[in-house]
Parts: sequence; C-alpha cells; structure tokens
Amino acid sequence: MYAVIKTGGKQYRVAEGQRVDIERVPGETDTLQPVLVVDGADVLSTPAQLSGASVTDRVVGEAKGPKINAFIYKNKTNARPPWGHR
Repeated sequence: MYAVIKTGGKQYRVAEGQRVDIERVPGETDTLQPVLVVDGADVLSTPAQLSGASVTDRVVGEAKGPKINAFIYKNKTNARPPWGHR
C-alpha cells in the first residue's frame, strides 16, 4: 500500500515505515495534506474518496546539504574574491 502526498511544492510516493527527505516541516509530528492517491486493495483518487485519507509524519532529524566554497581568480590583479553557498 502506498500514497502520493504533496509537501514543499513537490510530490512524493510514500509507503508505511519509509523515510523520506522533504523540505522544512514545522514541529515534530504533522499530518500531511493533500493526499493525492492512495493505492491498496482499491485505488482512491477522487476528492470525495480522499477526504478521509491522511498521512502522518514524524521528524527524525535535520540535515544540511554540502557547503560549496570557491573563488574567482583574475590574472595579474591579485583579485581572488571568495564565494560560497549551501
């Protein structure tokens, strides 16, 4: 059984017990809405069928992406301004 949820402007296919990296979610536990599709014994996809469906999440941890550091080199001017972002 799986469900398709929408959070952070993206859609994810999730199953029970699966860990998914998503955008920032405030709080520790939340109910994700809207649920777009639920597939089990029957496929639920219309808004009337999905009105009772919900997916509950739990924040396991936080992670940051890799830090990117670089500099621009200009010949004969001794200019090396650094820049970086995450």
